[in-house]
Amino acid sequence: MTMKPKSIVVGSPNIGNQKRFLGRVRDILSSRWLSNNGRYVIEFEKRISEITGTEHCIAVCNATAGIQIAVQALELTGEVILPSYTFIATAHALQWQGLKPTFAEINPTTHNLSPEAAARAITSKTSAILGVHLWGRPCETEAIEALAQAHGLKVLYDAAHAFGCTHLGRPVGGFGSCEVFSFHATKFINSLEGGAVTTNDPKLAEKLRLIRNFGFTDYDRVEALGINAKMNEVCAAMGISNLESIEEIIAINRRNYDLYCEGLGGVGGVSVLPYDLTERNNFQYVVLEVEPDVCSKSRDEVVQALHEEGIIARKYFWPGCHRMAPYRNSHELPVTEVVAARVVVLPTGQAVSKKCIRRICGVIRQNCKSLTGRNT
Repeated sequence: MTMKPKSIVVGSPNIGNQKRFLGRVRDILSSRWLSNNGRYVIEFEKRISEITGTEHCIAVCNATAGIQIAVQALELTGEVILPSYTFIATAHALQWQGLKPTFAEINPTTHNLSPEAAARAITSKTSAILGVHLWGRPCETEAIEALAQAHGLKVLYDAAHAFGCTHLGRPVGGFGSCEVFSFHATKFINSLEGGAVTTNDPKLAEKLRLIRNFGFTDYDRVEALGINAKMNEVCAAMGISNLESIEEIIAINRRNYDLYCEGLGGVGGVSVLPYDLTERNNFQYVVLEVEPDVCSKSRDEVVQALHEEGIIARKYFWPGCHRMAPYRNSHELPVTEVVAARVVVLPTGQAVSKKCIRRICGVIRQNCKSLTGRNT
């Protein structure tokens, strides 16, 4: 019997120096300080602030909680505009806070929130715009923030994909009132589970820290409505250990990205989404677009062919938040739906070898024949 190759999966975790991580875990256990703003959380926050060039970093248990405490601290009400083409947690975090997610269209080229569409979505109940830096490619911050200022709205960003990236020559992390990062296991830098909120506003940072820890200002004094959104010490230790390998991981991601571009070059009907090489990128995502009018196979057929070969590519973020059950009454977003129907995210990271990438590209080349005869 022929054994199928081991599955190659999108989001397989990157692991930094295991020896250093386990040494930190032993230190944590010996100290018996497992949570509540210990030394490793403080160190992790300091390192994140340095990388993002921000004055304040508030580490949290996950990015969803990060968005929740951010909107609580910003005292948002009513409606918040965001793209539908994002991970569902972005919308859920708003809904859990009693806010109404108002979905707006995206730019079909960048896949990010369209400022023009955001402008059309503003109502008398709108309190903020929540931009998403999809695939680590920052959205149009200047236009979004100018729009918000003109209408008296606040701005925050879901920067889950964009840690270590720059925009307009500046590190992502200091745009808007605050930005929220994810350090989930699937992210290129992970803390097992975790996230962080960064800001240059000291008053906002103080409120975020207060809300993160139940609203406590002292052992027995609660001054605000808070929640438990704290990061524990073991997660922080993992985050620090991965940060020590950040340049190596980005180099591997860049190598993989270049290999995909080379391996899929000339395949009619498919294209790899480009990065702006004048900025710093983390190359965390390799995003393939399948053009239905050019490629002989549909996006879903391409994904199925990959899955049959043990290559677990993903249809991020199909079908869009506005088509998910909790939000299905939202209006139609044709541009979002076109993009969601053509995107495939391919495996990358430390667990994906050059041989794996050649095999993945081979499966795609075998299944994608140009309807115009352009394939080489």
